Amino acid sequence: MNRLTAGAPAPKFSLPNEHGETVNLTDFSGKKVLVYFYPKAMTPGCTVQAQNLRDNKSELEKLNVVVLGVSPDAVKRLPKFIEKEQLNFSLLSDEDHAVAEAFGVWGLKKFMGKEYDGIHRISFLINEQGVIEHVFDKFKTKDHHQVVLDYLNQ
Repeated sequence: MNRLTAGAPAPKFSLPNEHGETVNLTDFSGKKVLVYFYPKAMTPGCTVQAQNLRDNKSELEKLNVVVLGVSPDAVKRLPKFIEKEQLNFSLLSDEDHAVAEAFGVWGLKKFMGKEYDGIHRISFLINEQGVIEHVFDKFKTKDHHQVVLDYLNQ
């Protein structure tokens, strides 16, 4: 796993959203984009993280930030997560994990004594010029939104 760092250009990507429509990173030119990678929709940690981003979306928008969640979930799973949690931002499907690999967040994980490849819960703040401004990799799911807001408000 060779994770991207601040100062690196963000990989240009195109992924399907919860409606199956293609979303391109370049669609958000002139805005900051928080691309947050999460392992699996409707799991406890991912749900708490998404709920807190949902509840703080207006504060993020005031700071010119768009939120995009990226997971290896199939497109058909994403609307269920959005509806169940009343999410107010797009979720993108990276089933072949090519975008996760481009950002360097796909790799070996350990859980309950088992090893497997998967997405590491890491977020990237991409600036208006398409450059990674900050990488958020040390947070608890329940505090993720606050860590991001604290950084943006400093």
